[in-house]
Amino acid sequence: MGENVPVRCPACRRQHNFTPPVFPCACGEPLAPPLLRGAAPERITHRTWTDAWVTVRCGSCGRQDQWPQPELGCACGVVLRIPVRPVPRPAPPSATSPAGPGAAPAGRPSHIPLPPTATPPRPTFRPMTIRTARDAVTAAALYLKWLGFRDIMQSPERPASGIDLRAPGLVAQVDPTTRPAGLRDVECLWLHGLSASAVSVFFSLAGYDDDARARADALDVPLFVMDLTGTPQPANRPADELITTGA
Repeated sequence: MGENVPVRCPACRRQHNFTPPVFPCACGEPLAPPLLRGAAPERITHRTWTDAWVTVRCGSCGRQDQWPQPELGCACGVVLRIPVRPVPRPAPPSATSPAGPGAAPAGRPSHIPLPPTATPPRPTFRPMTIRTARDAVTAAALYLKWLGFRDIMQSPERPASGIDLRAPGLVAQVDPTTRPAGLRDVECLWLHGLSASAVSVFFSLAGYDDDARARADALDVPLFVMDLTGTPQPANRPADELITTGA
């Protein structure tokens, strides 16, 4: 779980408690961008691809990679970019430090192989930019495939059932509208999953209202919020658990 920090909206002065989303590193370790405590959030008025990413270093394996820039949507309609601590520059090697081609990298020594029963580390998720409602469904399908679900099928546009994606043991709904998903949306998805003996997963671009979040927690339905970069972020505990365990 990431560090919880207070964030005040510069537009309406509303106070929020923000926890950055947690993603698995390539080594499998859960990792959240380290927030810069005390720094003022920046109001997002224009998105660029570069601004959507930050460099984060894994404290377990030392790997540096690009991760989604943490964002917070305020109830007043403003979207805030939350500052992240920059990755410190590595210290110069000391005279006594091993160097050269025989030196072992940080983390697991290269001469010790992974045990044959070890689960291969999940690769870095490569998102898809969302420009249309159909893009949102495709981006969610890519993310579910990254989590380990196979044979994912997309339903026709705006299916009457509300189920946009299906796979063995999975039903998923993708809400690309500008309104937060509500209680009824979550309950209908859960009922579809119950009848199919499948995991129910919800993706929304506008988030969820309080009743929907509470009901999803009670029903163990993973909720994800998607931004326009196509990167889903977990919005409740079941979603965090799904990221950790995979399909």
